[in-house]
Amino acid sequence: MTRPEQPDDPAAAAASFGDGWTRLLRAARRRLERTGGRLDGKIGLSAPTDDERRVVIGLTGRHRAPSAGRLTISVDELDAGLRRSHGEGVVEVLTRLGGPVRDRAAEAAGETAAREAAIGATADCRHASQSWYQAWRGDLAADGTATRLIRRGEPHLLVQAVAVLDRLPATGTPLPVLAEEITGDPKALSGGTLAHLVLRALARRCTAMGEDCAPPQSAEQRRALWDAAGVMVDDLASQVLVLNLPAGGAGLGEWLSQAARLGVPLRATLHQLTALPITPRVSEVFVCENPAVLRQASASLAASGAALVCTEGVPSLACWRLLEATAGAGARIWWRNDFDWAGLRITASAVERLGATPWRMTADDFTAALREGDTEPLRHGDTEPLRGAPSSSPWDQALAAALADAGRAVMEERLIPLLLHDLRRPAARS
Repeated sequence: MTRPEQPDDPAAAAASFGDGWTRLLRAARRRLERTGGRLDGKIGLSAPTDDERRVVIGLTGRHRAPSAGRLTISVDELDAGLRRSHGEGVVEVLTRLGGPVRDRAAEAAGETAAREAAIGATADCRHASQSWYQAWRGDLAADGTATRLIRRGEPHLLVQAVAVLDRLPATGTPLPVLAEEITGDPKALSGGTLAHLVLRALARRCTAMGEDCAPPQSAEQRRALWDAAGVMVDDLASQVLVLNLPAGGAGLGEWLSQAARLGVPLRATLHQLTALPITPRVSEVFVCENPAVLRQASASLAASGAALVCTEGVPSLACWRLLEATAGAGARIWWRNDFDWAGLRITASAVERLGATPWRMTADDFTAALREGDTEPLRHGDTEPLRGAPSSSPWDQALAAALADAGRAVMEERLIPLLLHDLRRPAARS
């Protein structure tokens, strides 16, 4: 639905009727478009010129003094006068000079109905019950996005955006493949309105998971959002940080094994994991969220420590690919995150996706870590207010309840001594 402005042409009005008609016809158009084309009511001109005064006198047959500060005339008088002098009514004249007379009230009602229908079409999505999805739908109405799409004739983009979101999170689907499946155009999600709509939703999802996300402004921010949703944009940019994970396989497997012998961290890219498949040679691997944990493990334990993978927040596609290979090789995966709502969500996802075992992620672990702050000054900002939407902890329901009661999050850095103990003596993990 497009609504082009079609102002009356002053030159055409002056040429057809004289200089005194321009403002009068414009006022008539405004009145008719506001009232749905009704000829009742009046229009007026402030500070009229002599030409305008003579036109009104000629139309009404009533004298108007040169000193009059305002002239009024009924629309039906204008219509009748035009028919007498030019053989056309006011609607015909306005249409000829400036295009059809719009019915703005009907347009507004139609636009409202179309907007409600477009937003209503986004209700049917597998994420419909999620707070982030509901917030995204609210944004569509509140900031005028849906209205702009209606006016540009693009409400179908909302339907396509929902179809994309229905496919997410994915498990490494290339962005062009996803775009082709939904729209028939492999470039449809590389930029433009559809990509913007989906990425705004993914930013809401990211925020709900506890990350500080806003609608992306840069290519790097867009890539990170796609990556967190399991969509592959750049297999070189998607990386995972690894320590002490020897593996079989030419190239990457050899590099990982050499790094493990030296006890130094190594970054593997999704491209390497795809082009140079590996077979991890460990019976268990530990997963942490914060690079500080891995850095301390490297410094304190070097090559004697257990295998450790760092997610650096929301796991990347490279991280999932590596850990899927590790689980596929029969290794046990011990997983932990910060004690916050996002950490609970990510841990639950790892349990479901990889069969991972939570690592020091019980209510007792949380309570002990929180209690430590009562006797020591808070270190490195490792505790803070809980943020984001609450989450459950299926492996230990008491953990989510403990977080809610405390109202505070505990960052992983507070547990580093305990985590290093586990990595040094991989015997008791609970």
